[in-house]
Amino acid sequence: MRIRSVLSEAMRNIGSGTAHAVVLCLAVMLCGALFGGYEAYDIIMMQHEAQARVDALADADMVATDGGVDGAACDGLPQGAASTGMHAGAVDAGAEIALLSTPGKALQSFEVSPGMLELIASNDPHIASVDFSGVWIPEDVARDFGMSAGSHVQTSQGAMDIAQVYAWPNDGRDTRFSYTFLIPRQALGKGFDECWVRQWPRSQEVSDLLYSTLVADGRSMQAAVIGVNKGFDAQYDPHAAYVARVTRWSPMLAALCGAAIGVYAVQRRRLEYAGALHSGQSKGAQLLGIGAEALVWSALGAVSSCALICAYCVRTSPSDAQTVVQAACRAPLAAAAAAVVAAVAAGVTVRQSQLFRLFKHR
Repeated sequence: MRIRSVLSEAMRNIGSGTAHAVVLCLAVMLCGALFGGYEAYDIIMMQHEAQARVDALADADMVATDGGVDGAACDGLPQGAASTGMHAGAVDAGAEIALLSTPGKALQSFEVSPGMLELIASNDPHIASVDFSGVWIPEDVARDFGMSAGSHVQTSQGAMDIAQVYAWPNDGRDTRFSYTFLIPRQALGKGFDECWVRQWPRSQEVSDLLYSTLVADGRSMQAAVIGVNKGFDAQYDPHAAYVARVTRWSPMLAALCGAAIGVYAVQRRRLEYAGALHSGQSKGAQLLGIGAEALVWSALGAVSSCALICAYCVRTSPSDAQTVVQAACRAPLAAAAAAVVAAVAAGVTVRQSQLFRLFKHR
């Protein structure tokens, strides 16, 4: 038979229902959607966990010593590191400040380097640009005292301009910045008490760089690196968690499921195939027809699964949905490929000599 005739017959089998293409397509779609969807769900949950850590400053570390931090060295850590996305800044305890309108309510202030303001801004999506011209206050202070960015207030330390209002939620992070005044200060000159560094993913190598910001004296001998947010596990490794996820086996399991579907598609029509061989159809033409039919219903099932997975990922993934789709769609594609290969392999086992035995046990 010519290839065109074989393919035409395969399409007629699909159109007439002989190939049971709809049922097999749904089976492949269900298989791909289950395994691929579970893979997507698992990865998206990891993304949400990582996003929660980033939002809570669990990717930030600090080193503290009494005036023993070189502010310029601290602010310069991002420039000296080979990695990108790093923020670092220095902090020093300041005087207590009270608004003249509420003299009985004094707040602890902190003097911070320009790099520290950039670190805080990197954690607040509402801050479009970093303004170093005035004092920064948290949202709670702004709400309680009726202040906003651009406000001019009189304090016990003189007149101050509010340059920025920042978010500092109560999610386990260091609470000192939740109700305070942050006063910008040049990194050069007098030493600072602390140096903070932030980078995702967090690495021990980056945290160890904090020691390079310490002034070499007796004070630095007692310094230790600690996490800014102690509510999260400091040993969390997102790459290790991704590599060790249970759903990494999803493509293989989907392939086994697809292979079972392919074998079933041929086994239920063995009598028909044996009869065709008895009527003079060549084995090559028969295998081509089996492969063409399997390719149609398995491909449609895989495409349907991928469409469902894509919609789910775009809707629920907090970032980089394309990468999640690429990982999750391996399962339906593996199921479809395995179904075609298994169907052809099962077709090879059909013999003309089996006709009468199959007819007897039909």
